[in-house]
Amino acid sequence: MPHSVTLIHTIAAALGLALVLGFLAARLRLPALVGYLLAGVAIGPFTPGFVADAALASQLAEIGVMLLMFGVGLHFSWGDLLAVRKIAVPGAVVQMMVATSLGMALALWWGWGMGGALVFGLALSVASTVVLLRALETLGILDSYTGRIAVGWLVVEDMAMVLVLVLLPPLGGWLGGGSGTDLDAAQLWRTLGWTLLQVGGFVALMLLVGRRLFPWLLWQVARTGSRELFTLCVVAAAVGIAFGSAALFGVSFALGAFFAGMVMRESEFSHRAAHESLPLRDAFAVLFFVSVGMLFNPAVLWERPLQVLAVVAIIMLGKTVAAAGLVLAFRYPLNTALTVSASLAQIGEFSFILVALGSSLGLLPPEGASLVLAGALFSMALNPLLFRAIAPLQDWLRARSAWARRLEQRDDPLAELPTTTDSRYLARQVVLVGYGRVGRRVAATLAANDIPFVVAEQNRELVEALRADGVAAVFGDAVEPAVLIQAHIARAAMLVVATPDALQVRQMIETAQTLNPGVDIVVRSHNEDEAQRLVQECSHAQVFLAEDALAQAMTRHVLERARERQPRATRPAPLHGPA
Repeated sequence: MPHSVTLIHTIAAALGLALVLGFLAARLRLPALVGYLLAGVAIGPFTPGFVADAALASQLAEIGVMLLMFGVGLHFSWGDLLAVRKIAVPGAVVQMMVATSLGMALALWWGWGMGGALVFGLALSVASTVVLLRALETLGILDSYTGRIAVGWLVVEDMAMVLVLVLLPPLGGWLGGGSGTDLDAAQLWRTLGWTLLQVGGFVALMLLVGRRLFPWLLWQVARTGSRELFTLCVVAAAVGIAFGSAALFGVSFALGAFFAGMVMRESEFSHRAAHESLPLRDAFAVLFFVSVGMLFNPAVLWERPLQVLAVVAIIMLGKTVAAAGLVLAFRYPLNTALTVSASLAQIGEFSFILVALGSSLGLLPPEGASLVLAGALFSMALNPLLFRAIAPLQDWLRARSAWARRLEQRDDPLAELPTTTDSRYLARQVVLVGYGRVGRRVAATLAANDIPFVVAEQNRELVEALRADGVAAVFGDAVEPAVLIQAHIARAAMLVVATPDALQVRQMIETAQTLNPGVDIVVRSHNEDEAQRLVQECSHAQVFLAEDALAQAMTRHVLERARERQPRATRPAPLHGPA
């Protein structure tokens, strides 16, 4: 059969079967990734029927890795990470160490080598950003502070895995890989030093030159007005930088593509670049997941059932307990601990990349890839159930566990206003829930007009900074009545809800009206349906829709400028725009 026809057969079978099984997974309310992996299993060498070309699938998977990592880089935000760095960085590092240690201990008990055990443990330690984002969007908490902690946590994990992917090839021989050579201590340090020097040179080149060159290139192509040229420029940059980084600096395709996305983010066209490249990224990402599924041997389910259960237990119990304990140790609420721990109870794309790399280096035994893939399939399938269980579990713990109640009522100096707070902040004040982009502007206006206000915010570091600046602030989730009580809502003149977490707004309003029936309430909303529901259910609240507010401000400006530009003699009577 001609090579080109083999390529067509492989792509057609992979995409067609992935579509069918992905659709069925979505109908069952499972991540579509589960369907893509099962499609790979169906056309892999371990199941009867059609078998796709593994070599071609592997090359297509490499392009998928490039475009996946390019997408991660496009969405990587230092600002979002810095906002939650005090919990996300130590939490992610410690949680990865715990999960890696558990995985290594299990693999060494099974008789694996140190290199295979390390790869196995690392593969179990990192969660899927794709699965997490889908779950947070479904729950409507992606923009909440808890959602930002979970995303920041996974960003740190992604960065750590990028470093692992860089260092693993030169360490492959030393760790016992079949594709490497044995190195003594001096050779090992020289190899590591040269690798880090190459990576450092590549990173410096991208940050110093790429941040200026590629945004400029995007601008020049965008000026042509050609959509296809713009898309071609984005994809060519992603694949070209990934290939060039590997050829010139010896770094992985994954790292090159990641930095390609990072430098593209510096451009004002970064959102358009993400949007235009999304269909191609999605298509090749599907091929990547299918190729990973081809490595899975279903026989492991009945030949090694206890090992599969142990892997799933590490992913869904070991990681979640470690993460929940860490979040609680940083004095965050029980709901935040449960949400973050549920976010990490799965593994995904980086685990697959690491498994493929470990297998190619001869570090991971064949059953290792199948065990990791089995863990991924089960954890991704069960992860939505964990998210649905958060609220019932929290209610159950509160009702039956004095320890859980103490966690939410424990003495925290940031959970209540200091005794030295001026009396003007304790009565007739404004209670401002949320200090994000909207809340910060509201607070600045209140301060400029000398109107006292108290901020209720879930970001512990932000509350500490506000208090250091002399702003009255309390730490906690305003859904909990105790937080609004500590903000003295009972004697407040107004409640301003500036947080984007719309699902919890109704409960905040009910609490505020119960404690203070005469309080004025102002709420922000993101979409028209949500705004209408709030108006219907909370008749005393003033709801501001983002699009309406923008349209009204633009209309006022247009009318004012239009009146100014008309001749004085022909100027009509004053126009009245929307209030």
